Amino acid sequence: MDWTLIGMSMPLLAVGLLATLRICAAAIVLGIALGAVLGFGAMSRHAPVRFFVRAYVDFIRGTPLLIQIFLVYFALPVIGVNFNEYWAGVTALTLNAGGFICEIMRGGLQSIDAGQTEAAKSIGMRHRQIVLHVLFPQAWRRILPPLTNELISLVKGSAMLSAISVYELTHAGQEIIATYFSPFEIFLLIALYYYALISALAWLSRYLERRLPQY
Repeated sequence: MDWTLIGMSMPLLAVGLLATLRICAAAIVLGIALGAVLGFGAMSRHAPVRFFVRAYVDFIRGTPLLIQIFLVYFALPVIGVNFNEYWAGVTALTLNAGGFICEIMRGGLQSIDAGQTEAAKSIGMRHRQIVLHVLFPQAWRRILPPLTNELISLVKGSAMLSAISVYELTHAGQEIIATYFSPFEIFLLIALYYYALISALAWLSRYLERRLPQY
């Protein structure tokens, strides 16, 4: 174990960790927004909308994240859509997370007792009002645990962005390994950094779950 290399590498990997945090924060916010829109679309009364959402979700769930990253980075420029490495990574993670979060949202909303929907209709509420003001506030507590699991998967998946040279934690480690040829120490440090980040995310989820009101 090369302790000198470990001590020297920790601040360099911390810079990579900050880059990972920026990427994941952007992808989480955009992914939740996309997932919410798709989740509402999955419950739409319009069949074409439901079909589109179903096809999108099936594609995302049925293909590896790494292939989706390559499609965004290499295939979209063919049709004139160009991203730099950073935004290609954020876009790929967003599109992936949106597909899974859609199913989480849909499942949470549909888990609420149907009688509440009927009661809301009886007082003249529209479909959108029912979803936003009746179903969603109650479903949020049920959505949070699987949503946290998806966000943890997103953080882990961000390591694959090193395949398109996005500078993040894993890529920072690979640069150190290429210079000093000590993969064990560096990958161990990378694992510990990811573990700390994901543990913090899990703790935050448990804290929010305790703070949410009971229905």
